[in-house]
Amino acid sequence: MLERTRFRQALPRDASDQAEVFHHAIMEGAAGRYTLAQREAWAASLPRTAEAWAARQALYPTLVAECDGHCIGFCERDMTAGRIETLYVWPSVARQGAGTRLLSLSVEALRDSGFAAVSIEASLVLAPALSGRGWETLGQEWVERHGERLPRVRMRLAPAASAG
Repeated sequence: MLERTRFRQALPRDASDQAEVFHHAIMEGAAGRYTLAQREAWAASLPRTAEAWAARQALYPTLVAECDGHCIGFCERDMTAGRIETLYVWPSVARQGAGTRLLSLSVEALRDSGFAAVSIEASLVLAPALSGRGWETLGQEWVERHGERLPRVRMRLAPAASAG
């Protein structure tokens, strides 16, 4: 699958796919770490519409993984804070390298923009993989979405470390 995947900047036509990747990554991909109520609240935190995700593209430079003409994953960067805003991959293609490549390219873009260290608030799904790749755990925090508390992990990639 990765050999058929192209990594590029998001286009407005990717927005509806992004909405679906976001929804399914949470509802299916995070099922082992978050309760159904937590996942429903998390998925409801952003509209499942192309318009909402196209607006986010204007706020956060977004890199997409495209396979067979469809966005199968994406990574948003906060260029003012030196932070990975989001990283989501379609559950059926998770753990095949697309997320790792999206993250690596996004970290590279942040570093090229002058950020030595990069941060992320990682889900309980993502945090273990990042720990194994040189990301430092700064602590756990809780975020509220629609009345549900969701744990996440604050992490940082030091200046000399690589993201992948």
